[in-house]
Amino acid sequence: MRQAGRALPEYRALKERHSFLELVRTPDLAAEVTLQPIRRFGFDAAILFSDILVVPEALGQSYRFREAGGIAMDFALESAADVRRLRWQDPAERWQYVPSALRILKSALQAGHPSRAALEETALLGFAGSPWTLANFMIEGGSAQPFSRALEWHRRQPAALAELLERLTQTIADYLRLQLEAGADAVQIFDTLGHLLDDRSWPEVSGRWIADIIRRLPAGARVMVFSRGRRARWDALLECGARVLGFDHSVRLAEIRNQIPPHIAIQGNLAPELLCASLPALTEGVVRLLADMRGRPGYIFNLGHGVPPDASLENIAKLVETVREFKWAS
Repeated sequence: MRQAGRALPEYRALKERHSFLELVRTPDLAAEVTLQPIRRFGFDAAILFSDILVVPEALGQSYRFREAGGIAMDFALESAADVRRLRWQDPAERWQYVPSALRILKSALQAGHPSRAALEETALLGFAGSPWTLANFMIEGGSAQPFSRALEWHRRQPAALAELLERLTQTIADYLRLQLEAGADAVQIFDTLGHLLDDRSWPEVSGRWIADIIRRLPAGARVMVFSRGRRARWDALLECGARVLGFDHSVRLAEIRNQIPPHIAIQGNLAPELLCASLPALTEGVVRLLADMRGRPGYIFNLGHGVPPDASLENIAKLVETVREFKWAS
């Protein structure tokens, strides 16, 4: 589960001594944060502790966390000229902490760990933001409520937006390839701001670039795509070429399970707020979702978004227990 570590006391203890950016950029620390929820809960997959904004950071657009909350970047992109001034050459040299962390993790997962004998069976996942999602942060100059300037580019300077998206596509493909070469078993593309686009615009403004990223990766690469807010146009989502599609909790999986071909795995999509609810409410939600997906080949249980920072540790443990004890074949 994405962001599971931030609910842990051991993670908060590290945060008292190191900033978030230090944790991301220091391979030993990033590996430690990645492994913490695996040791405690025994998840089937470990997702690298990092941030989608390490891509624009490597291009010269650094980011930081605002004291009042949210993310601020050093500047906002205003035009195509700003896009061209970014450091597009050799960003891999500025990402070396990422493959270093992945190699540490791969070694730890293969060797096992004294506190969990099955740790070596845990898959290792890398990730990146989609071009459209990153473009929103880069054009806004950080997080915003609401995100609007990238949509304005789409309407008023579509050529500049297309140039940014095309350049980001190549860069993200290189970044994901770097992760796969360093030992990631699969990579996920987070189209977190896909919901800003309507069903008519999404295939051209986001979907086509995600598909291009996947085409640029090695043949057979395991790629997962999560596009928030997709409630229709499954054909466009399928055309991306991902082997796994993730859905947020606004979608009822029971209603779409037969619309997605059986060779495409479905991932999701328990409402994250249930991790802060009562144990009976959580258990009911988990069982209902599993029952909806019973018998569906390739189903991967997960949340419909990241773990809330105030999630109950008891609830996370109960979720894992409920999933593992569910009678899938009944």
